[in-house]
Amino acid sequence: MKRPLVVIVGPTAVGKTALGIALSKAFNGEVINGDAFQVYERLNIGTAKVTEEEKDNVPHHLLDIKKPDESFSAAEFQRTAKETITDIHERKRLPILVGGTGMYVKGVTSDWSFQEEKADRDVQQQLEAIALEPNGNERLHARLHSLDQAAAARIHPNNIRKMIRAIELLERGHDAPKPLQSVDNSPYDLIMIGLTMDRSSLYERIERRVDVMLEQGLFEEVQQLYEEGLRDEQAMKAIGYKEWIDYFEGKASFEHVVETIKTHSRQFAKRQLTWFRNKETVHWFDSEQEKHDHFTGIVQFLAGELEKMSN
Repeated sequence: MKRPLVVIVGPTAVGKTALGIALSKAFNGEVINGDAFQVYERLNIGTAKVTEEEKDNVPHHLLDIKKPDESFSAAEFQRTAKETITDIHERKRLPILVGGTGMYVKGVTSDWSFQEEKADRDVQQQLEAIALEPNGNERLHARLHSLDQAAAARIHPNNIRKMIRAIELLERGHDAPKPLQSVDNSPYDLIMIGLTMDRSSLYERIERRVDVMLEQGLFEEVQQLYEEGLRDEQAMKAIGYKEWIDYFEGKASFEHVVETIKTHSRQFAKRQLTWFRNKETVHWFDSEQEKHDHFTGIVQFLAGELEKMSN
């Protein structure tokens, strides 16, 4: 018999954290982080990581489990999250996965199989340098074609990241990454809850949140990591962190970086909405209305869904 798993998804800044805590308190639940960058210690402000005060004594899992210079894959998240879900079930509590990283969420809600091969950063950096040269993407694609024609056929020349990863693996004697293998049946009784709001309101909210992050010390948080030598690590790829590299290297103004962070955040929110609408079956709720009503509508919906499962 499948056990229940509640999943809360939606774009950045829409209010997923508050909803996860509210549902945990209402249904004896525990929150599992589903954000790719909140797993890192010291990436707090820029990732909008929940504070101890905001947790309100609700247990949270998979936060601060990696140091900023460590890597963390979707496969590792899938394995760790499922272990955590099992533990929560065994303690007769309700697991609530909260996050906006689509691939991480999908890896848990469906039995996707991920290839795991540790990346060779030296090789990747050499290939990244080629990508920055004139016609670099075409040269990389030709190199990929000479190594694996099938991989070249399915990876677009403009998808630099995937090309680099495929070439790096192939030249080390491994297979190129293949499309994710998916099993439609979830290992859980899923209840997918999505928060959304009017697009213009969401974008205004995102821009305000970036301003608040700066007031809270975002710049100083990133500067400390940069001064410790962090540059190309996975943690520094997060929106709100990667954009500051150009400022520290004298290539962009402070104001330009702030506007770039806002632009990237809006673009990310749009991609998140597209992903969850295409990849998951989600029950969507208006975030502004639900917050005004203290999430009463979602609480009633979840109570009904859990009742159906128990019958």
